[in-house]
Formats: sequence, structure tokens, C-alpha cells
Amino acid sequence: MSAARKITKDDILPLDEYIKVRKDRKAALLPRKKKRRAEIGPVATVYFESFDTMLHQIQEMLYIEKGGDEQLRDELAAYNPLVPNGRELVTTVMFEIDDEIRRRNFLSRLGGVEETMFIKFGDEEIFGRPEEDVDRTTADGKASSVQFIHFPFTDEQAAKFSEPGTQVIVGFKHPEYAHMAIIQEESRAELAGDFA
Repeated sequence: MSAARKITKDDILPLDEYIKVRKDRKAALLPRKKKRRAEIGPVATVYFESFDTMLHQIQEMLYIEKGGDEQLRDELAAYNPLVPNGRELVTTVMFEIDDEIRRRNFLSRLGGVEETMFIKFGDEEIFGRPEEDVDRTTADGKASSVQFIHFPFTDEQAAKFSEPGTQVIVGFKHPEYAHMAIIQEESRAELAGDFA
């Protein structure tokens, strides 16, 4: 687990070097990414981000778009806020519905969902704080299909979360999407590594 909390240009491999190790890096990260993923209800998937997942995302964007240093500045600005700061968990939430009409209707009723996401363990319940880059609910109440949510922890909460065997529940308390899921123990242990 990387102890670093901010990705810099020094962490980024040049494109020609990244191409050589890309396949191996993706394969090495896959088992960790699986532990950092949870399905909540029928259409929400939560990805708990980390330094390593965000580093991979930036490298992939540079690989795909080949925008060089100018693109790198934009990618660092976009993805660094999603690297946990040592006392938080950070999620990307995706509401995935293939049918466009059904998706639009669903999201039109989901305004404010980003304010209702929670993590519960023991007698602790932490509500998420949406990423403040843009408003993810429109004025007419339509939610974005992608949400970025931070969960700030106190030192005591991080210690409780990190105790082996602690049952962790993640979910939403939105009237149109009140679903939750239990995080598996191997996932809880992986996420506990985000606390520096």
C-alpha cells in the first residue's frame, strides 16, 4: 500500500515505459480493485478509490489520449481529490442502467442521493460528503449517474473500522433508493489500509 497521499508528475511513467508494464500493472491491481468494489441494490456500484487506483486511472487516460504534460496537469487536478487523505474513504458511485429512457427517468427521481450515502459499523454511522468539483444534482432534481463521495473518519472511527471482524454496511437512505450492502471482511481489511 502506498503511503503517499498525492500523485505527482514523478509518479507517472513516461508513455513508452508504461506501455511495457501496462499489462502486468493492470493484472497486479485487479485483485485489489475487486476487494474495493461493492454492489448496492440493483443498479449502484461503489468503487472505493486509493492512491493506486487513481494512479492507474491517470496512467490509462494518458495512454489513451496521449495528451502529454498539458493533459497530465488536468488529470492530476481531476483525480488527486479522489485519493484518500489518510483519514477518509473515497468512493466513485455509478448508477448503471443500460436503457436510456429508464436511466433518465430513474435519475430524475434521485436528486440529492449523494447526500444520503452512509457507512455504518458498530455504533458509528458516517454520512458521505460529495466531491465539490461540480454539483451532481441539477436544479430540477436530476442526479448524475456518477457520484464522488468522501467519508471523513475520526482517529477513533478509523481504529474501530480497522478492527478485524468489524461488520461494515454501506448504503443509501434516499426515498427512491434505500439500499445497503454488507462489505466482506477481505474488503474491510483492504479499505482499512487507506487510513495512514
